[in-house]
Amino acid sequence: MNETKIVIRIRGDFITLGQFLKKVDLIQTGGEEKPYLAMHDVFINGEKDIRRGRKIRPGDIVQTEDKTYEICS
Repeated sequence: MNETKIVIRIRGDFITLGQFLKKVDLIQTGGEEKPYLAMHDVFINGEKDIRRGRKIRPGDIVQTEDKTYEICS
């Protein structure tokens, strides 16, 4: 399977996992972060993570159930 990465550009040094989920329209509000992460697998650089405040930096790869994102500055 040849999967295409979606490039997500951020300003600054990092974006939190919760902010990322909103940026890519997986959730609409901050109150949806915890339930979303409890029900869906999110991997950062190949490791499952459920921390809303996890810092995602340029060069990181985020995988959701059906998409792969590459974080760039």
